[in-house]
Amino acid sequence: MSATSFTSVSFNTSSWALKRREGGKPYVRCGRPASSEKTVRVGVLGASGYTGSEVLRLLANHPRFGVALLTADRKAGQPIASVFPHLATQKLPDLIAIKDANFSDVDAVFCCLPHGTTQEIIKGLPKHLKIVDLSADFRLRDISEYEEWYGQPHRAPELQKEAIYGLTEVLREEIQNARLVANPGCYPTSIQIPLVPLIKAKLIEIKNIIIDAKSGVSGAGRSAKENLLYTEVAEGINSYGVTRHRHVPETEQGLSDAASSKVTISFTPHLMPMIRGMQSTIYVEMAPGVTTEDLYQQLRRSYENEEFAILLGNGVVPRTHSVRGTNYCLINVFPDRIPGRAIIISVIDNLVKGASGQALQNLNLMMGFPENLGLNYQSLFP
Repeated sequence: MSATSFTSVSFNTSSWALKRREGGKPYVRCGRPASSEKTVRVGVLGASGYTGSEVLRLLANHPRFGVALLTADRKAGQPIASVFPHLATQKLPDLIAIKDANFSDVDAVFCCLPHGTTQEIIKGLPKHLKIVDLSADFRLRDISEYEEWYGQPHRAPELQKEAIYGLTEVLREEIQNARLVANPGCYPTSIQIPLVPLIKAKLIEIKNIIIDAKSGVSGAGRSAKENLLYTEVAEGINSYGVTRHRHVPETEQGLSDAASSKVTISFTPHLMPMIRGMQSTIYVEMAPGVTTEDLYQQLRRSYENEEFAILLGNGVVPRTHSVRGTNYCLINVFPDRIPGRAIIISVIDNLVKGASGQALQNLNLMMGFPENLGLNYQSLFP
């Protein structure tokens, strides 16, 4: 078959279908199902940001989800290719304002809107929708704590009672039955995945947990900010949110649940001159008589059947390059030079496992699909 005579070509390695568009240019159809089963119609609210674009990148290889609706108020009326040229090969609807959205032909939505804007919008969405919210607006169960850390009252307290925290490997059963999932933040994901099993097994002390975390610049979003200019970020590193980062209460909430008592952490994030990637280096005190080998074996048992939480071989140091563009969290444990203490290193891609990938993993669960659909990407290396 010549390159100019095809009408349809199916690829065995994905569910895409390549067709000829009017005018002779091919396009790639996003999310076309591999079988005759009905496609789940998905909306992406806030599609003009990094997490929205990453959701669309992942959906392009999803065999069951098709994109039915895209919103971006400031970009309303534009095709997605004008905002993200790398998505030009996908056949996607044009961007519209949320107020103009018709959800009658939508089954589920990814809400990729900024913090503080999501509660009112989700409160007004039709009840038939499954929702994964990538903002922080429903992560904290205590609405007074939300007000303290985010500087505004919670606008949907009744809906907060319904929201399920979406740390997939820890709360899988709850997520499966949820209508509204609060997708975790990137730092809390990289911290809780290694620490929750160790705290539950009482192998580490819940005091004196110190976390030195580093993130790529994409974690700050796409809006124009002086401190994110190339000249401000390149060739340097800086701490931010020292003692008051908004991911602290979310992380402490999850660790406290695991410990069945209050956990307070020392957490300092740093901005790195890279686009994506996140590393959390965690310093813990082991319980009396516990060794780093005990920690290693507990993590091995906890995650040996998990696809996306990976314990590396003894002595292998996790690197952010190894997870770039993927939904994996790589972990390892090392003995500290200080007796009785251990160092745990965890790496993720902040835009994938730290945001859009975990969101897709959660919606797969909510829809009764295998968790890995649309997520079998290997790292882009080097």
